[in-house]
Amino acid sequence: MSQYQNGFPDHFLWGGAVAANQCEGAFDVGGKGMSLADVHRYDPDQDITKHDSDVTLAQVKAAIEDKIGYYPKRHGIDFYHTYKDDLKLLAEMGFKTFRTSIDWSRIFPNGDELEPNEEGLAFYDRLIDEILHLGMEPIITMLHYETPLNITLKYGGWHNRKVVDMFTRYGEVLLRRYQDKVKYWIVINQINLMYHESFNSVAICKDQVENVDEAKYQAIHHQFVASAIIVEKAREINPDMKIGTMLADCTAYPESCDPDDVVMALKRNRLQYFFTDVQFRGEYPGYMKHFFAENNYDIKVEPGDAEILKKNTMDYLAISYYYSSMVSSKNSMNPADTSKNPHLKANPWGWAIDPKGLYHALCQYYDRYQVPLMIAENGLGMYDKLEDGTVHDDYRISYLSQHIAQMKEAIKDGVEVFAYCAWGPIDIVSCSSAEREKRYGFIYVDLDNLGNGTGKRMKKDSFYWYKNVIATNGKEL
Repeated sequence: MSQYQNGFPDHFLWGGAVAANQCEGAFDVGGKGMSLADVHRYDPDQDITKHDSDVTLAQVKAAIEDKIGYYPKRHGIDFYHTYKDDLKLLAEMGFKTFRTSIDWSRIFPNGDELEPNEEGLAFYDRLIDEILHLGMEPIITMLHYETPLNITLKYGGWHNRKVVDMFTRYGEVLLRRYQDKVKYWIVINQINLMYHESFNSVAICKDQVENVDEAKYQAIHHQFVASAIIVEKAREINPDMKIGTMLADCTAYPESCDPDDVVMALKRNRLQYFFTDVQFRGEYPGYMKHFFAENNYDIKVEPGDAEILKKNTMDYLAISYYYSSMVSSKNSMNPADTSKNPHLKANPWGWAIDPKGLYHALCQYYDRYQVPLMIAENGLGMYDKLEDGTVHDDYRISYLSQHIAQMKEAIKDGVEVFAYCAWGPIDIVSCSSAEREKRYGFIYVDLDNLGNGTGKRMKKDSFYWYKNVIATNGKEL
C-alpha cells in the first residue's frame, strides 16, 4: 500500500480571497453601472446577529435616490486605486494565490448590453497582470453578488430566463480575454446562499413575484444552466481552464440522537447538497423533486436544459467555511433556522467557532463527489483594536491555526484539497452587515464604518504568523 499524504502537497496554493464589491470602491468610475451591492446601506442601529437580505422594490429605488445614507460597498477600501500596493503586501506574506471577483456591472453596466465596457476590462487586465507579476495564481469569481442592478429593475432578477444569455455573454468575454492568464474560475460565489443572501444571490425583490420562494428556485435553475454553459464554453476555448462551483458550507448537526432530530438534519443538509448534486451529478435528485412537489413549486425546465446540465458538470468544488450549525425537529426546513450549539463559543455576530466542523465538511463533500476541493473562504471577523500601529490578534491566529490543522487531517484521510484562501486578508467591507469594523484581515485598514480614517495599511501580528505558515507549507501553525 502506498504511503498516505502526511501534510500539505508540495504545490499547495496558500493565499486569500476578497470580492470586488467589498474592496474596490470606485462605484462611479470607468463606466461602471450600479450593482446589487451598491444599494446596501450601512445601518449603525442594526442587530448584527440578524441579517435579512430580502428587500422590496421600493427600498431599492429609495436607495438609488438616497443622498443622505452611507453605502460602504460603493467605496470599499479603494482597492481600485491601491491594488498594486495591497498586492505587494500579500506577496510579502508569500501568497501563492489570490482570489477575487470581476464585477459584472463594471463590464456590462446594465447587464443587457451586447458589447462590453472596454474601460472596465482594462482595469482587470491590469489587476490580473499584477497578480501574475507577483507570482500568484489568480482565482477569479465571475459573480460575487455583483449582478447589475438594472437586471432587477428591468427584468425582475435571475428568475427571468433572459438573464442566462446575459450572464453567459459576460462569462464568455472573460474566458476569451483571460484564457491564457486565469486557470481557476468560480462561476457563482456561494450559489446556495439564496436562503441567507436572497437579494444578493438571485437579484429578486420580494414583491416582484407572487411566490418568492418558487421564484428563487427558478432563479437557481437558471444559474445552474448558465454555469453549465460556461463550462461548455471554457472547454471549447481552453480545456486547461478549471471551472468550479462554490458552496457556503451550511452542514447541520442533529441536536440529539433522537431519530426525529437526525432525520431533520439529513433533510436540511440535502437542501445544501442539492446544489452540488445537480452540478456534479448533472441532474436533479429525487428528494428535490419530492420537495418541489410538496411545496407546489413549478420550476420551468426548458427543452435541452437536462442535456446541458448532464454534459457540463463542474471540475472542482470550492467551499466557504466559517462556522457550523445545529438543528432539531423543532426547527423548520428554512436553512436559516438553526439552534445554538451549547458546546461551541461564538464570535460577536453569533457564528459558532468549530474547527472540527471544517474537517467534517471536507470529508463529507469529498466522500460524496470525489472531486478536488478548494477552501475559497475561511476566517474570523472581529472588532480589532489598533495599538501602536498594529493589532495583537492572537484570537485570529488561534482560529485559523485550528482550522488549518483540521484541513490537514482531512488531507491525511485522502481528501484532495488544493488551495486555502483566507477570507479578507486585508480588511474590507462586511458582506452581511456592511461594516468595515468587522475585520478579517492580516492587514489593518484605517477606515471606520462611515468611511472616516486615513486608509493607511498596517500589518497585524497575524501577518507574520501566516507568512510563516506559507513558508513552512503548513508545518508550523
